[in-house]
Amino acid sequence: MMRRLTILMLTTLMTLRMEGANYVASGVEPPWVQREFRGMWIATVGNIDWPSKPGLTVAQQKNELLKILDCAQRLNFNAVIFQARPIGDALYDSKLEPWSYYLTGQMGRAPAPYYDPLAFAVTEAHRRGLELHVWFSPYRVGPPTGTFPMSGSHITKTRPEWVRKMGTQLWLDPGEPGVQDYTLRVIMDVVRRYDIDGVHFDDRLGYPEPDPQHRTDFPDGDTYRRLGRGVPKDTWRRENVNTIVRRIYQEVKAAKSWVKVGIAPFGIWQNGVPAQIKGEDAYSILYTDSRKWLAEGWLDYCSPQLYWPIEKPETSFSVLLNWWREQNVKQRNLWPGLNTVRAVEAWPPGEIPGEIEITREWCDGAAGEIHYSATAIVNNSGNISSVLARGVYAKPAIVPASPWLEETRPGRPSLRVDGTRAVWDAPAGSKIAVWVWQVRDGGQWQTSILSGETHGATVPGPAEIVALMAVDRCGVASAPVVLQRETGSRK
Repeated sequence: MMRRLTILMLTTLMTLRMEGANYVASGVEPPWVQREFRGMWIATVGNIDWPSKPGLTVAQQKNELLKILDCAQRLNFNAVIFQARPIGDALYDSKLEPWSYYLTGQMGRAPAPYYDPLAFAVTEAHRRGLELHVWFSPYRVGPPTGTFPMSGSHITKTRPEWVRKMGTQLWLDPGEPGVQDYTLRVIMDVVRRYDIDGVHFDDRLGYPEPDPQHRTDFPDGDTYRRLGRGVPKDTWRRENVNTIVRRIYQEVKAAKSWVKVGIAPFGIWQNGVPAQIKGEDAYSILYTDSRKWLAEGWLDYCSPQLYWPIEKPETSFSVLLNWWREQNVKQRNLWPGLNTVRAVEAWPPGEIPGEIEITREWCDGAAGEIHYSATAIVNNSGNISSVLARGVYAKPAIVPASPWLEETRPGRPSLRVDGTRAVWDAPAGSKIAVWVWQVRDGGQWQTSILSGETHGATVPGPAEIVALMAVDRCGVASAPVVLQRETGSRK
């Protein structure tokens, strides 16, 4: 190993000298770079975050989305969670489901002039060094009854036997095998056709909670009588959800192993667990056994929606995060969801930074969080973006690695400096997500996270030292290449 390293350094030095550069290989260690997933949800259902209303022009839609992505990049976020399928519809070009009402103002009508919002979002996110995870709502297929007409190609029209009415909303029945197969077709269509970084689900991956006015149970009695096989109904429902979680993970990995699967379950697994916790019981109401998914490793990251402050005993953020940490026996990434909207409306200004600091302390080296949602961040509601930018997000961070997806480190990139310009190339056979570009000038280090599409940068100064590290799609980093300006070389 040492002999190969010596040969590499000598070869690099000889190449640089032949090209007339004034930087040579160096053994200086560049500073450590923060590992932290910094995501924001971009909710499209009900036009919560994007687009701001149905029927905007294509130019307006693009400008609004670019504003969100620019804000994420400026504030040192590194991921966005884009809701592409809110109610059995599509904010992308799908042959399986109709265009979304929330996009064009008429379900089934394509944008004009034509563009594919998901393809646009992926391209622009990657250009900014951001991961893009696609957020699916698998079973919710209708807004409150009468809100807007459904197209003839919508699942409620083509397969009405799969649809159940719960209060004023429409849902697919998770117990129907055809529903599971159809849902997987939709998900895998996106995985195969788009260069996404993850697929993502929230607590709607389970059964809908009872209607708050009528407290009615989900109307799947006929399905249970046909398929329950004598298993207690609660157990049968939970196993239906477990089955699709397992199948999603297996099929995504078979198609593209580097695409992460993430789930954001309701933050309380069961009421009274831990003992001081009092709240909605997702295990018994939504029939989601999210602790099992984590224990089985059917996901690459878990983002429990810990939408409560630190100091509230019955739903304490820190108590719940610690409980989730204890369940994480396979050491998957644990990146809690934060209720940033609620925080800026009613909580002390230090609450969100405090929750981030706790997460960093307890998830050392693999910390992260997802903010609900983009509008609060973009609008700087309650000054939250300024607080993040001055404090916990003042320096850039790279997404933590998922080593169970990729154990082999990328090779070292090639790097050369010509005057005030550094140029580099990816190691052979590697798909690079981002570059970590570091410069020491005047004794001070500056770190930038650059898109994997970038292959050069300006060298200020000239700087004393430059360093480059490649990070692949699984977050695994190469060894750094470090070059140092020769003493007495021309400026």
